[in-house]
Amino acid sequence: MATSFLPDPYSHPYEIDPRFAKSAVYFCSEFAIDQSFKIYSGGLGFLAGSHMRSAAALRQNLLGIGIVWSCGYYNQTRGEGREMAVQFRKKEYAFLQDTGIRFQIPIYGKPVWVGAKFLPSEVFGTVPMFFLTTDLDENSIEDRQITQRLYDNDPGRRIAQYTILGAGGARLLEELGVDPEVWHLNEAHALSAAFRVLEKHQGKAAEVRKRFVFTTHTPEEAGNEKHDFHQLLGASFFGGLDEATIRAAIGLTDNIFNHSLAALRLSHKANGVSKLHGEVSRQMWGHHEGICPIGHVTNAQNAKYWKDRGLERAREQGDFDFLRERKKELKDQLFRVVADQTGKLLSPNVLTIVWARRFAGYKRADLITRDIKLFKELVENNDRPVQIIWAGKPYPFDYGAIETFNHLVRLTRDYSNCAVLVGYELELSRILKLGADIWLNNPVVTREASGTSGMTAAMNAAVNLSTFDGWICEFAKDGHNSLIVPPADPALSPDQRDRHDLESLHSLLRTKALPLYYDQPKEWWQLVKNSMDDVLPFFGSDRMAEEYYTTMYS
Repeated sequence: MATSFLPDPYSHPYEIDPRFAKSAVYFCSEFAIDQSFKIYSGGLGFLAGSHMRSAAALRQNLLGIGIVWSCGYYNQTRGEGREMAVQFRKKEYAFLQDTGIRFQIPIYGKPVWVGAKFLPSEVFGTVPMFFLTTDLDENSIEDRQITQRLYDNDPGRRIAQYTILGAGGARLLEELGVDPEVWHLNEAHALSAAFRVLEKHQGKAAEVRKRFVFTTHTPEEAGNEKHDFHQLLGASFFGGLDEATIRAAIGLTDNIFNHSLAALRLSHKANGVSKLHGEVSRQMWGHHEGICPIGHVTNAQNAKYWKDRGLERAREQGDFDFLRERKKELKDQLFRVVADQTGKLLSPNVLTIVWARRFAGYKRADLITRDIKLFKELVENNDRPVQIIWAGKPYPFDYGAIETFNHLVRLTRDYSNCAVLVGYELELSRILKLGADIWLNNPVVTREASGTSGMTAAMNAAVNLSTFDGWICEFAKDGHNSLIVPPADPALSPDQRDRHDLESLHSLLRTKALPLYYDQPKEWWQLVKNSMDDVLPFFGSDRMAEEYYTTMYS
């Protein structure tokens, strides 16, 4: 009989499935587990939260480690002129248990106290999880701030955050008296854990590699974080290791420390998060010596958490009338949120397009608006009307992305059928997916590693209209379960590529989506049902959590 590797009172509350008996710890900087637990920013957190839920449902011998971000990511509110404002406020979480565990780790050569909070499995249906914090009375104000803001904009503090997550997480395992067989780094933020293990094993890199696996989410080399090696040394990122041991372990010959490259050299397996992303990652890193093999495990989302039961019942019965009526009810719920935020009253009888995810340049939130003539023709068409809703959080110090958000607010101010919402967190994300007819996704191709929001939209009777990138490449059958923007010629300049995608997007709406929705409703609802049929079970996180054990942890 397989049993939990964790000691009481932190052990798994279920009997471990023998298929998943191997002990594993999963490090991630953010987890979107519940709306009330605001320690996430976007897709990475959504993915990690779904993984923790499915791992529990499958009775896996897995532990999650993260950080209690006292101020979360940030609160996105309205400022002057209805534009976006950023607020940081501390939050308390009564459902977290204080373990009483306290220890010190060096940060910039100074000992900093770290505490551990415990989230029992029963609270949100996850595996057991620990969350670290430096926001303790024992610490100075400066040290308390280390774990206050997720992805702090101060570069020095970001290094301290990574050290707390990684080295602090490794130290927590020592306090618990456990040494898991698998250490899973979901992104390289917790890489300092590998150096803690390296130090514990007297510089034997093989002892690190046999334990560690690494999931990369960044499909461009330039997007992978780098620091000056001596800056990290001064920050105590490597603990008590000497320079020669560190350099030998990761094959470092200069002073540019690439976190993802180091993770690839200190792991025995790595994966991209979609089939295409795996291919891109192998091309991107393949010329580097000493890296581990890179495969792929396609991201997925937890259907039990995200899926509306009424829509699922309609799908199972093949009842298009029930499906349509339930969708209208869910659109009404979304439109009450729209009215509350913007004062605009939308209609459940009108085709509703939603673009909702993190605001970042390559995701092109404003693409549909960039030709103002085409945009006006779309939103001013009374014969086949549309409604468009945008939502999403930019990084709070990405002023270009914030300006894109505010530009959309200004552009749509006088359109009663267009709205831009704030507060894009788990609950609003779910409401938007339940109420969308079309889930719009138009990143620059090969820039989106996975893009999981479309999975949960498809589970809830929304049709993906997307460029051919990320998970879509494994799901889409154009015209059968989705509407796909044809790929642009790779030889085009960025401006020409954007123009191609813009025109193709409008053409799809004008010649396919709108005629289907208004003139051929039976065909429209068949498209919707095909999408719902095809998204599961493969893009459900139970498959993903099982695949990590069978391909990455084996």
